[in-house]
Amino acid sequence: MSRGDAVARKLVTFGRILREAGLEVGPGRLQDALRGLDAVDLTSRDQVYHALRCTLVSRHDDLEPFDVAFTAFWERVPVPQVGGRPPDVGIDTPAAPPPIVPTHMLDEAPEDDAEEPEQAAAMASPEELLRRRDFAQMTPSELRRLRRLMVQLAALRPLRRSRRLTPAHGGGVLDARRTLRQAMHTGGLPLERSWRRPKLVPRRLVVLCDVSGSMEPYARALIMFLQALAAPDGASRHLEAFAFGTRLTRLTPHLAGADPATVLERASLLLPDWGGGTRIGESLAAYNREWGRRGITRGATVVIASDGWERGDLEELDTELGRLARQAYEVIWVNPLKGHHGFEPLAGGMRTALVHVDRFMEGHNLVALEALSEALAAPGEGRHSHAV
Repeated sequence: MSRGDAVARKLVTFGRILREAGLEVGPGRLQDALRGLDAVDLTSRDQVYHALRCTLVSRHDDLEPFDVAFTAFWERVPVPQVGGRPPDVGIDTPAAPPPIVPTHMLDEAPEDDAEEPEQAAAMASPEELLRRRDFAQMTPSELRRLRRLMVQLAALRPLRRSRRLTPAHGGGVLDARRTLRQAMHTGGLPLERSWRRPKLVPRRLVVLCDVSGSMEPYARALIMFLQALAAPDGASRHLEAFAFGTRLTRLTPHLAGADPATVLERASLLLPDWGGGTRIGESLAAYNREWGRRGITRGATVVIASDGWERGDLEELDTELGRLARQAYEVIWVNPLKGHHGFEPLAGGMRTALVHVDRFMEGHNLVALEALSEALAAPGEGRHSHAV
């Protein structure tokens, strides 16, 4: 593997660590960081540190977690215990630090990153590897292949019992009319009884997808999943899709009847806040005010896809999410970070949301979306019965 590929793979892993620490690091910032690394000496710790800090940190509050993550990941220094002071990695760091990228790594891939795909390839097919690969690590071509696999999940959708009855083989409500009609063939004796059961019809599905900077690697795959749900004939009328970052945007009219590439292009043009900040409470308030009052939430299954990094008022988030949960049949929160090892719902927005949601699920790869589809098709587990 070339020098550039080795550094790029390490940078992608470092970006995922920063997102888990609360920094808004999307593909755009990773590209800026990679260009910055091209302009510095990779064996100079100070040059690499400041190149990454200038391109990946946008807020003063993010400096401390960035320093801790940088020291732990690039220099292999253990992260200090809670309450300890993070290592000083500023301009005044003592001279002669170890090279940030050792010379032997410039011409080959890191050992821990190189062995795993070879072992996995020996045990699983390419399709199985793709199902388990994190969305944030996928190339555009892999996302296109993933869209074809998502079509198989489109048939799984929430159902509800209608007041209308349909013929059944046994049990349910006695169908007196059919029973008497059949008795005419047996001399008026109802030897065979007919039954009816409530008909199952699609339940309305409302999906709100976070497209902020911290969710950008996953938002594209989730919007492709929405397009797969809207693709079957007649399915789109039971689906309402919205995107939010700092504002709420309705995606429903732009999903049906288009190929995935067109949908993603429309979404990027339609959403001025794509890759920006996160205002979950304000976005839910806009949804409840403009769409919730129209009745589309009542009795619907609501899916909120977000990492829970709220930059707005947590009290507003608590109020609006509680208002939405009281109207919905079920609220499912999908957090892509939940699928990462060692994840804990420490973000303020996530802790606030867990009080109101019924299920808390992963959303970082296709396997997680398959579990979500099965959860949508299965009966609800009851209000507030989520498990972290």
